[in-house]
Amino acid sequence: MKITDVRHFLVHPGRGKNLCFVRIDTDSDVYGWGECYTQSDRDLQITAHLDQIKRYLIGRDPGRIKEFTQTAFDDFAARRGSMDFYCALSGLEQALWDIKGKVAGMPVHALLGGACRDRIRVYANGWSGGARSPAELGAKAEAVVERGFSALKFDPVPGPWRTFVDKDVERRAIENVLAVRDAVGADVDILVEMHRRLAPMHAVRIARAIECAAPFWFEEPVLAENIPALARAKRDIHIPVVTGEALYTKFDFREVFERGAADIINPDVCNVGGILELKEIAAMAEAYFVAVSPHNYNSTTVGLAATAHAAATMPNFLITEYFVNLEELGHKIARDPWRVVDGYIEVPQEPGLGMDLDESALAGHPYRRFPKRT
Repeated sequence: MKITDVRHFLVHPGRGKNLCFVRIDTDSDVYGWGECYTQSDRDLQITAHLDQIKRYLIGRDPGRIKEFTQTAFDDFAARRGSMDFYCALSGLEQALWDIKGKVAGMPVHALLGGACRDRIRVYANGWSGGARSPAELGAKAEAVVERGFSALKFDPVPGPWRTFVDKDVERRAIENVLAVRDAVGADVDILVEMHRRLAPMHAVRIARAIECAAPFWFEEPVLAENIPALARAKRDIHIPVVTGEALYTKFDFREVFERGAADIINPDVCNVGGILELKEIAAMAEAYFVAVSPHNYNSTTVGLAATAHAAATMPNFLITEYFVNLEELGHKIARDPWRVVDGYIEVPQEPGLGMDLDESALAGHPYRRFPKRT
């Protein structure tokens, strides 16, 4: 079997960002789907990489996945990685696993050693937009819980992402967390997101002030690239600390483990290098007693499927991300959409990733540029 074509699809969901899907075709009519992580204003860069890496895939055996990803890094990227490169590589790698599973007649997780669980817990994200006060944020959180989610994540810090902020920003962030806790009660898990935006002194002050709300975690208090600073902040924060969505491949995570800089990591299958790379990072984390909660700012289709297969094989898996504001599009473009039931999704049992997309539905949501951010 040989690869005959690689195609990509940029899809506009009406909010957030354009999504990027990739399809790999073979000479035996078996095809595979993958998804690449994108950001607003950083999507055409991903497809440009796909167009170039495609030359390294046509004519290859799709089953030799590890060989391809290593060759792409060594020869295409000349061992100089970047977010855009790893996003493109991740989508291609997922599509190769989808093909491999279909050929074997087995779900991808069965090819990776088998599942450790029958269902995957998810937390809701993408629900808090438009809230202008702590009370409005609390009301939106209540609505998420009413949908059956037992965990939800949000960024409580108002305003643009800046390293240094005034006390009003700190105070509003604290009020937002406390309002959500009051709204959802004690039994719902609150995951607090900092987005790498703050200097350690601000992150630590906010973390200490919200301890009474018993957050499930405190995500990315400082820039992930400065692991020593993250480790210092973690020593002063008494909430489990998360990092990893902006780190790529196992090499970036090595220092996180060696310095004890995080309790939980959240690598993203759509930008970390793919399914196998995510599984290998999780295995490294296991040796350091670090839990894995994959980041998934992707669609509720292929990206979620790839995450679920990898997460099913991890003994140290904790929870993963589900963007409720992308669910509507996911239900339109997937031939058989997945459903969240009581905060969980079932581990798929179909061959490959168990997720197929409708190309005509993808065409109905073409790429659009988002307005320039101010």
